[in-house]
Amino acid sequence: MTTLTLVSAEQESIRPLVESALAREAGLLDVAIRQTQARLRTFEAQYAMSTDEFLRRFANDEIAETLDLDEWIGESRLLDRLLQKQSALKGIAIVG
Repeated sequence: MTTLTLVSAEQESIRPLVESALAREAGLLDVAIRQTQARLRTFEAQYAMSTDEFLRRFANDEIAETLDLDEWIGESRLLDRLLQKQSALKGIAIVG
């Protein structure tokens, strides 16, 4: 667990500001995740296989590398990073 203490020179509580910023970031992540998932579904439909199957077959050199497939890999990695960020953000609790 990581603890972060914020100090403000302002007299007013910064809690609402921090809560608002976290909520805004959560919303942006939700949008990015949906967009990335949509791009992955497009690849899956185009190549008639799931992303997991594609990654497995690509790792086993069953599929030749192309720019299009590099993009598919990139989208998959992006989704992983976005989901990690989302999980970390959901784990934040403001106390005090």
